[in-house]
Amino acid sequence: MPAVAVESDTSRPLGFWTCTALVIGNTIGVGIFLLPATLAPYGLNALWGWMITLFGCGCLAMVFSVLPRLLPQEDGPYGYTQRAFGNGITFYVLWCYWFSTWVTNSTIATGVVGYLTILVPALRSVSWLPPVMALALVWAFVLINSIGIRMAASIQIITTVLKLLPQAGIILLGLWLLVVNPTLYLGNIPPNPFSFRGVLDASTNTLYAMLGIECAAIPAAKVLDPGRTIPRATLVGTLVTAIVYIGVSLLPLFLIPQAELAASNAPFADLFVRYLGPQYGWWLALSIVICGLGALNGWTLIVGELTQTLALRGRFPATWGKPSRHGTPITAFVVTGMLASIILLMNYSESTTKLFTFFSQLVTAANLPLYLACSLAVLVVMKRARITFAGRSELVWRGAAFGAAVYCVWAFAGVGTKPWLYAIGLAIVGVPFHLASSSREAGHHRVTRRG
Repeated sequence: MPAVAVESDTSRPLGFWTCTALVIGNTIGVGIFLLPATLAPYGLNALWGWMITLFGCGCLAMVFSVLPRLLPQEDGPYGYTQRAFGNGITFYVLWCYWFSTWVTNSTIATGVVGYLTILVPALRSVSWLPPVMALALVWAFVLINSIGIRMAASIQIITTVLKLLPQAGIILLGLWLLVVNPTLYLGNIPPNPFSFRGVLDASTNTLYAMLGIECAAIPAAKVLDPGRTIPRATLVGTLVTAIVYIGVSLLPLFLIPQAELAASNAPFADLFVRYLGPQYGWWLALSIVICGLGALNGWTLIVGELTQTLALRGRFPATWGKPSRHGTPITAFVVTGMLASIILLMNYSESTTKLFTFFSQLVTAANLPLYLACSLAVLVVMKRARITFAGRSELVWRGAAFGAAVYCVWAFAGVGTKPWLYAIGLAIVGVPFHLASSSREAGHHRVTRRG
């Protein structure tokens, strides 16, 4: 049941710049500011891990670029995987991904408030203020996205531009130091020898940083000229994000002693203090908050659109997909906002602080089935439909899809056993929902035949 394509600015308000901002803005969140400390223990193995991640994410970006060209009438990843594998596999793949999106919102809001306490120290005066503020942020963006997708799109573009400015500043600082004192890069080279396990673990951590490159394809039903807009936005957004991440994650690795960097809770603040002085701490905290707010807005839009797609496909209650007079799925936003709020409050509970790490691992594992399914969908759809491209393009797209699938298997090996089990457990939780939706669909078909 593909979505009806209506090419108009009203029904499809998301253009190239908004889709690009979704890719960049949703991928670059608060996690970027801890990534150098996370990668520090791996030394130069982190560089090899980045190379593998860039290869894999480059292939995945091509996958999410060619699918809208192959199936421009479909409403995003649900339609792509459904055409290749049917409703059963598609539901479980999208169920896992849907779960990860609203969990992501809760973790982003928690991280943003953590840095807001630096800007507004009064937030630390009462224990209940941080969770209340985090809840307020979640529901503020639920409201914004419910009012209209154009408003959410404008905010996404603005926050993406603002979040790129401090990243550019960090890269320029590194280049300036390279020019004025290149020996600084030789004094802190990590001594770690090459390690296969180190490369594997580093590539898994860098993959978590790149989650979100698919975001231009999720709201495909509301993208203007999806067969052209989504591929361009995905490739440009992935390229910009990769350049930013490599620059800001590797610079501290060479400019700060490895042991000090690995123990740092704020590696970029340490970098600025070491070379520019402590006066930039407030501005750095502000940039982190902006990064988080942009990601929270973008992921709220994504989870709302995805919930509406699943509802329109009969996998969730129909009321979740019903558009308001503003054309937005308000019920979908409210339901996912409530779910994110529950996880958020659990994160703030002292007895459940380990849930933050648990959900971080789960989010990575829950994204991989979608990536693998879409990679294989390219090969399946091209074979079934006997689609060909001019010249060597067909070989390039098939090669990218195969490379992306291999990379997903590599990533599954890297995340370890626990996240695998988490993903399997999550799929099992989705069984009753799938059975219920299948029952509703069967009942609908019986009524139709009798009519």
